Parts: sequence; C-alpha cells; structure tokens
Amino acid sequence: MKIVIASVACLVTQSTLAAPVEQATYGPPSYPGPGLPGNKQRADAVIEAFRHAWGGYYKYAFPADELTPVTNGKSNPRYASLAHMQKDIVNQILAYIPKIDYSKSINNEQVSLFETTIRYLGGMLSGYDFLTGPLAHLAKDKKNVDALLTQSKNLANYLSFAFDTPSGVPSNNLYFNNRSTDGSTTNGLATIGTLVLEWTRLADITGNKTYADLAQKGESYLLSPVKPASSEPWPGLVGTNVNLSNGHFTDAFGGWVGGDDSFYEYLIKMYVYDTRRFGRYKDEWIKAADSSIAHIASHPSSRPDLTYLAEYDGRRLIYESQHLACFDGGNFLLAGQVLRQKKYIDFGLALTSSCHNTYTSTKTRIGPEVFGWNASAIPRGQEQFYKKNGFYNSVASYDLRPEVIESYYYAYRVTGDRKYQDWAWDAFVAINATTRTASGFSAITDVNAPGGGKKTDNQESFLFAEVLKYCYLIQAEDSVWDANYKGSNQWVYSTEAHPFKVVGPRV
Repeated sequence: MKIVIASVACLVTQSTLAAPVEQATYGPPSYPGPGLPGNKQRADAVIEAFRHAWGGYYKYAFPADELTPVTNGKSNPRYASLAHMQKDIVNQILAYIPKIDYSKSINNEQVSLFETTIRYLGGMLSGYDFLTGPLAHLAKDKKNVDALLTQSKNLANYLSFAFDTPSGVPSNNLYFNNRSTDGSTTNGLATIGTLVLEWTRLADITGNKTYADLAQKGESYLLSPVKPASSEPWPGLVGTNVNLSNGHFTDAFGGWVGGDDSFYEYLIKMYVYDTRRFGRYKDEWIKAADSSIAHIASHPSSRPDLTYLAEYDGRRLIYESQHLACFDGGNFLLAGQVLRQKKYIDFGLALTSSCHNTYTSTKTRIGPEVFGWNASAIPRGQEQFYKKNGFYNSVASYDLRPEVIESYYYAYRVTGDRKYQDWAWDAFVAINATTRTASGFSAITDVNAPGGGKKTDNQESFLFAEVLKYCYLIQAEDSVWDANYKGSNQWVYSTEAHPFKVVGPRV
C-alpha cells in the first residue's frame, strides 16, 4: 500500500498534458520567464513507464507495500501504500483509502515514524491539497477525497505516541500493537528533522495546532545553539544522533548524506511554506549552506572542475558522498531562487553538474549508491576510472533513487536552460533500459557493469513518487504547482516529492 499512497500526489501532477510551447524568453537566473517549454513526446514516455509499473503493481501486489518486479510477488517492508495522477488510477486509489486500518501493522512489525510520515502522511495530504484545489475535477467521489484528510488524522494520531519522550525528541521505531518503541535511546538528524513540513501542514489544514507543536518541539533541539557545542563543527553543520532524554547530540559526524540530508532540505522548504513563521529555519539553512561552501566543498585531485560536499567527523573531512546527497544541488538552487542569491544558484549548479558526472561516467549511465574521491584510498582496479572521472564507486548499486534527477528539475526551473531537460531525459532512458522488467522496474547491483549487473527484485515506492514525477515534470509544460512558477513558489515539494500548497507570501 506504500506505492498506493506514494503515487497519489505523483498522479495528480501528471493528469493534464498541454501542448508544448515552441519558444520561450528567459529572464535572469532568479526567474526563467513565462511559459517554460515542454516536450510532449518525452512526457508521454514517462507516463507510459508509470502506467507500466502501476499495472504490474496493481496486478500482482495491490494493496501491499511493494511489488517484487522480477518474481511478480509482493512485500510489506514498511506496512501499507497510494498513486501519478492519471484519472483512472487516481480513483482506483481513492476508492481504497477509506478501507485502510492504520490501527495495526502487519504481523505487529516495526513502523518507522520517518518513513510513514514522508510516504503515507505526506502522500495523503498532498493528494488532499490537489484534489480540493487545482485538480478537484479528477475525483469521482468527494467523500473519498475527504477520507484522505480523515485518514491523515487517524495515522498521525496513531503515530503521536512517538513524541512521548522526556525531551519531546521523537522515537523513530514504533510498534502500533502496544504503543511501544524498540527501546532506542537516540534518534537521527534526518528522522527528527524531516517531520515538520508534513505535521505542520496537517495542523494547518485541520486547525489542530498540536500536530505542528509535536514536530516543531523535536526540531527545536536541532537548531542553534545545539548542545554540546562540539556537535556543531561549523555554524549550522551539526552531528547525526540525538539523545531522546535531553535533546543533546551524541556525536559530530554529519554531512548532506543519508541520515542527515533532509534536515537541511527542510530548513529552506519550511521557509518557502510560510515565510512568516519559519524565518529562523531559513537563517539556519543559510548558516549551514555558507559553512558547506567554506568548509566541506571538495574538488577531486584528478578533476578539480568537479564539486562535491564531503562528509565530516568533527572537522575531519571524509571524501565520500552518496546518490542520496545529490539532492543538494537542487536545494541550493531553490534557496538561491527564493533568497535571490546568485552565489547559491551558482553553487547549486556546480553540485548538479558534478552529480551529472556520476551518471555519464558509468557503463549504464546511471550513478552509484556511494562514491568517493580520496586519492589515497582508490579501490584496486579503479585507478584509471578515478583519473578520468574524478570519483570511484564505493557501492555501485542503484536502488531507483531520484536525487540526481531532482536537482536537474530545480536547475531547469531556476535557469530555464533546456540542457537539464536533456540530462533528465538521458537519465530516464538509461533507467528505463537498464532496470525495466515485465511488470515494473528493479534495483540493480552494479551501475558500471553491462546491463547493470543483476536485478535485485526490489521496487521502492519513490520510483512513483519521485523518479517518474521529476522525469515527467521537467518535460511537461509549465504548471502552477511547479517550482519557481512565474517567479515564485505556490507549492513546495516534500523530501518524497509530495507537493504542498504554501500558506505564506510566495517567494
């Protein structure tokens, strides 16, 4: 069912496809101008890929979490899912929403507060925003649209015991059957700091401020001044693990990588969501961004033209990054557009171009899960690869991740440069050619092996929610829900690419 929920907001944004604009006039970097050109043929190809994957999921796995796309089975790794908004599929999903029982998890398995928030809660709230707004005409039965909000409240109510800790910093790993946790004494930066957008949006729609207060209380421990001070090696850049009892950090390890990534992402996105309430979040993003440019930006010895953000342990740099971190270019670009700061746009474009390099350098033309550029630690057999490409593959798998294409989307929306449409198309063609199965798309073991190595029989819901959505949006004609639409943002995208209607002055 995770795919079901992940797909709702994705489908909404693919429901209409206008004729492409033949010409457009581009303005300065902060505003690309009216009517960015679309490419209907490419957009239609993405819709076909979505329908292919949805058809396989619906036939073999619905309403389980995920399809296993090689063996045509089903799996429930997280408990329950939603759909890309083609009208028929939207209503298939909406008809199922009222039937969901969030009070119990399958076999009393562990439920992640973070994953459930970004995939389930975010998907339903975004669907509600669309189907009570610009795409209300898609829903056949308004009662099923209302059920999106009812089920969002139900889910949040079941999750809310996670915040019952001495500090208010939530536990992440939950058991619904007896309202207990796994006993962990810490939680992570991203899993604490990537709740505020969804829970605040729920509070704003329902008028129940408690939802926002819960998430914002946990978030408050992540903002300056953090404790202890040693867990903030540079202004705005903080550690990873936080003690549930007192809200203090337990380390100074971090970066823009998995486990930390979406904390930084949400700082600027909360400001986009409501500039009146979240100016402090914006200020914290600026500190983190300036420190990143000054202290952890790194250029491989064999390719000094490339720019990556290193990980760190205290002030010791670790020259490694991840596909997950390649959202960073898009985040800098969004901030540069919103803040009207060219330095962030330029830096975001450099990061995006460098992540593009991880795609164009491999045999499949898809980037790896983890890559490094430590010249003294090059794996045997990759010396020439590093010399030519400026990185080596540390973990060469690809799990259908969206982050590189996500940054292409923001680069296109901010600059209007059509090369980013081409980059996204190249990525889509490579993913379609390498990962496609008879019923969907599968993760692969080695992006630098012919055919991607082996297919691992796993299709995450973010294939629908993010990969195909960004591939579509960058080729589709200008729409009101796009980033930087006519010079401002009327919607803001969550870390799972679920768009929410902004409530403050548009920036």
